[in-house]
Amino acid sequence: MKVNYNNKEYCVEVVRKNNKNTYMRVKDSKIVITTSYFATNRYLEKLLKDNYDSITKMIDKDRERNKDQDKFILFGKYYEIIYDDNIKKIEINNDIIYAKDEKVFNRWLDNYIKMSFTNHLLYCYELYEEKIPKPTLKIRSMKTRWGVCNIKTYSITLNKELYRYNIECLDYVCVHELAHLIEPNHSKNFWQVVSKYCPNYKEIRKKLRT
Repeated sequence: MKVNYNNKEYCVEVVRKNNKNTYMRVKDSKIVITTSYFATNRYLEKLLKDNYDSITKMIDKDRERNKDQDKFILFGKYYEIIYDDNIKKIEINNDIIYAKDEKVFNRWLDNYIKMSFTNHLLYCYELYEEKIPKPTLKIRSMKTRWGVCNIKTYSITLNKELYRYNIECLDYVCVHELAHLIEPNHSKNFWQVVSKYCPNYKEIRKKLRT
């Protein structure tokens, strides 16, 4: 089944279950109706017609939700990526990144992440008034942690996915892991050290949880 809203055609997916009521939602530019096994097409067509305004609003919300999904996020800012064989090196113009192809872009991104993480870890390290060993940096994707500090080898591992968040989130994780070189556990003293160099750490932690 297909219907027309605001001069645009939309597919309608009908999901029949042992339901008493009928529910409508819009997902990925498709209208999904969950209804009973006994609902006729005539009933569904009338339902779509009678709820024209509500469905239009749901379509607008769905379009807004999906708007940024096709965009690339770099340190909290959205970019559109355009690939073109004629581009010799990566170019960034406002909110557009131009690259020759995906392989070139991914290589550039890895280098950019490494450079940014290195610079910010060093920046946070130099904030510390306490004497702590200068750490080595490792970068990898992690599912459950934003950072790890190995107090035996003085190495700090940062989650690669931090590149999607604002710079303040990266700096907080750096401060957090460096604090472990002073206080190994998450004790009261540990959080006092973190608060000293990142006073708004509680708000940033909330951002990283979402």
